[in-house]
Amino acid sequence: MADAKPLYDTYNRVPIVFERGHGVWLETPEGERYLDFAAGIAVNSLGHTHPHLVEALKAQADRVWHLSNVHEIPGQSRMAERLTEATFADKVFFTNSGAEALECAIKTARRHFHVKGQPDRYRIVTFEGAFHGRTLATIAAGGQSKYLEGFGPKVEGFDQVPFGDIQALKAAITDSTAAILVEPVQGEGGIRPLSNEQLRELRTLCDRNGILMILDEVQSGVGRTGKLFAHEWAGIEPDIMAVAKGIGGGFPFGACLATANAADGMTLGTHGTTYGGNPLAMAVGNAVLDIILDEGFLTHVNDVALVLRQGLASLKDRYPDLISEVRGTGLMLGIKCAKSNADLVQAMRNEHLLAVPAGDNVVRLLPPLIVTAEEAREAISRTEAALDLLSRSGTAN
Repeated sequence: MADAKPLYDTYNRVPIVFERGHGVWLETPEGERYLDFAAGIAVNSLGHTHPHLVEALKAQADRVWHLSNVHEIPGQSRMAERLTEATFADKVFFTNSGAEALECAIKTARRHFHVKGQPDRYRIVTFEGAFHGRTLATIAAGGQSKYLEGFGPKVEGFDQVPFGDIQALKAAITDSTAAILVEPVQGEGGIRPLSNEQLRELRTLCDRNGILMILDEVQSGVGRTGKLFAHEWAGIEPDIMAVAKGIGGGFPFGACLATANAADGMTLGTHGTTYGGNPLAMAVGNAVLDIILDEGFLTHVNDVALVLRQGLASLKDRYPDLISEVRGTGLMLGIKCAKSNADLVQAMRNEHLLAVPAGDNVVRLLPPLIVTAEEAREAISRTEAALDLLSRSGTAN
């Protein structure tokens, strides 16, 4: 064989192995410690080996791991009740991932108009730069050519407009439009938030045109921006919302939330899942909510976010040749690089600080939500060391 590696060659993996983690720290087999401001790309919302999550998982593992959804699963009922009490939603469908939550959201919107006798009303308007997953439907929704290339005809039914262009959005809405799908803060797209005013205008457009508002809060949700969900900052409510990543704290888990009206077409036999909402996932998900919904937790997120944001602003002032902008909200922050974001990610890694590259030449900082102010200052110190090295070496292109 020309290539003996058994894994698909779809990742350019960093040659670092982590053996254990605790809180916001990861450790290699050799004992080298890294400050984790990637969090598995906003997944490890409560850090590594959080004792409450570990206890919940172990306790459930001693009882039952998996049951088909043809049976009642008490953990599902409890999780759904808690999510609907804390959000706009009346109905919840549990999935294994964000992409599946988006697939469910798309199907929910289309089915809603089908049962209303409007089967031709199935198109969904999305924004350029979006990332909604890797399935055939969600790469079509995202519309990025690098993800679409080579996978055959693009799934029909998605109309893209420039990011944040409300006039183009208005022009794209037709009698065939079922919904608008948008991330309140684009993650993969480069930590690009829609303003509160824009989100309110989208809500008004949906109401005025009788279409549904679908929010992708896979990356921005579950406390990441300092509210339980990012759309709350704008004082609006969607009709359908996809959630994943942080809601499982590291366990594969997603959910599609909807109002009773939006979900009226999702009747017996119209959708299903093998693993979604299994007892292990529900045990961990409920444990995550125990922490996130606890009084004072989101205050902590906002307090630490302020420390981190102020530190990044100071670095921007000191390294204007390397940082052109600091973006984002809460603990979903981005450094827009004046030169190469890949060089900055590598330089930060050399300082034993993990970050995540994104589109628009951005480096994402997505620490676990339990990060302390002291750890945030340590991350700023390591970022400064990385920037200083790049500035002196002149290697950033």
